[in-house]
Amino acid sequence: MESADRLKQLLHDQYIRFLHVHEAYMDIEIEQLLDIAERRAITRLPRNITAIHVIDCIGRNEPINSTAIAEVMDLSKASITKIGSKLLEEGFVERTQLNDNKKESYFRLTPQGKQLFDLHTQLHQVEAERFCGFLDKYTDGELGVIRNFLQDYSMELERKLTEGV
Repeated sequence: MESADRLKQLLHDQYIRFLHVHEAYMDIEIEQLLDIAERRAITRLPRNITAIHVIDCIGRNEPINSTAIAEVMDLSKASITKIGSKLLEEGFVERTQLNDNKKESYFRLTPQGKQLFDLHTQLHQVEAERFCGFLDKYTDGELGVIRNFLQDYSMELERKLTEGV
């Protein structure tokens, strides 16, 4: 039993290390995004990664309303309203109404928002290819275990979030 407890502790330690390294990597990813944007003469960027992901959500689903963005991103409608207003003010998105529904407003990307969406999509594609290449060293069985672990632990963390930790 002691070896199982020791292995669990080692896994926990490695998980904590992973979180720290991942956070540092995300900081670098944001810096890369800013650097590439500067080289492409994209002068204004949201400084919040969630705002960039809202732009991504709009770009993938436009036209889309605040309620749908909140559902897709699993965020509160109030958060999306606040971020959407900021993106509107900064010129990344515009509000439109569909012909058959004058009551509800929808978001679409402006040309500036489309530039940022395209850049973000390219960076995510490169990251996905890098990640999949990294996974090539594992067998199908090992990949199944990794998938199950990530799925189970994500569900556990989501449960804790909804319970208020």
